[in-house]
Amino acid sequence: PDPTPRSDTLSLHDALPIYKQIKTSVLNEIIGEATTLNPAPSYKGKRLKIYYVNQVDTAPPKILFHVNDKTLIHFSYERYIENKIRESFDLEGTPIVLQFKNRGE
Repeated sequence: PDPTPRSDTLSLHDALPIYKQIKTSVLNEIIGEATTLNPAPSYKGKRLKIYYVNQVDTAPPKILFHVNDKTLIHFSYERYIENKIRESFDLEGTPIVLQFKNRGE
């Protein structure tokens, strides 16, 4: 048998998703751009306001949104934001947890 490792063999490390810490300022900039391009739909005359966003965990990435009213988040808008985060930070295939918290909660 050949004792040298084969270059076409994937290690367990290669199969694991890559978790990284995203700077709060960069995350807020991306979310700001995403909400400017496509604002959240209003519901009963109220519109979702995202005050700021920060990453609270890395395995899997958990992102916390501080908002005016978390009941205003439609699942399709949440998916839109998740996809923008995936695109911006090369997280395709990585599970992402989005949490929404009312200000003062």
